[in-house]
Amino acid sequence: MKSYLLAARPKTLPAAVVPVWVGCALAYHLTGKWDVYLAIYTLMGAVWIQVATNFFNDAIDSAKGADTEARLGPTRATASGQLSSKAVYMVAVVCLLMASVFGYLLIQERGWPILAIGVPSLYLCYGYTGGPLPLAYRGLGELFVILFFGVVAVTGTVFVQTGTWEPVAMLMGVAIGCLSAVLIAINNLRDIDEDRSNEKNTLAVKWGRKKALILLQVMTIIPYGITGFIFGYQRELLYFSPPFILAALIQWWVGRTPPGVVYNRFLALSALQLLFYAMVVQLIVIL
Repeated sequence: MKSYLLAARPKTLPAAVVPVWVGCALAYHLTGKWDVYLAIYTLMGAVWIQVATNFFNDAIDSAKGADTEARLGPTRATASGQLSSKAVYMVAVVCLLMASVFGYLLIQERGWPILAIGVPSLYLCYGYTGGPLPLAYRGLGELFVILFFGVVAVTGTVFVQTGTWEPVAMLMGVAIGCLSAVLIAINNLRDIDEDRSNEKNTLAVKWGRKKALILLQVMTIIPYGITGFIFGYQRELLYFSPPFILAALIQWWVGRTPPGVVYNRFLALSALQLLFYAMVVQLIVIL
């Protein structure tokens, strides 16, 4: 069970939870109400998709030799021999089935648009690192996260709650997607040497460390500008000071620290920043 938990990577779950959380808060901001059951169905679908992605990633990276003994990040279950590739694939499929169950419940409420969102999402659990065009190996990881863990997830959650497509939800989706992509960018900066030797062409490998750091800074700044645009540049925006200060510190530390195990701490802090951001969005909506 410890090995399966390792492969599930629970520390990555904020990337699945926050878009639904913020989407529900935004729906309440727009309509003054939200449905708790629809929120639970959406959250469970997002979480199971995230976990399935992690299991596929664990098995596929091991098969491609992307996870080696020189790895600076957490131990991977398949590469370390704790679990067989077949077992990891089987659990990933089970996770997809669980996501599909909650997706079916959402389809009953909102119809075919949920199917249009769900089918590509289910495929890309595998297609992120596998298939004919593995996104993570083509430098498309950050873009994938911004689109699917940001725009699609937040806009889809607001649609589930309200039954309408809201442009403001797309903007908030970009904000959440950028903060989630920060985790991918830091992960890729940590693994830049290992990825280069294994022909895993992440943006950090393609562009080099200097340009990758600039991208990291841009993806950190954009969400705070978007928030000001959505809620108005008023006194309440000062509540974003704690996550913004944390974001600035993370940028400073990553920019001045060579790749190493310490980057795992930066990743944890980035996940914390994402949670803080969601907390402040909800606080402003309540106020």
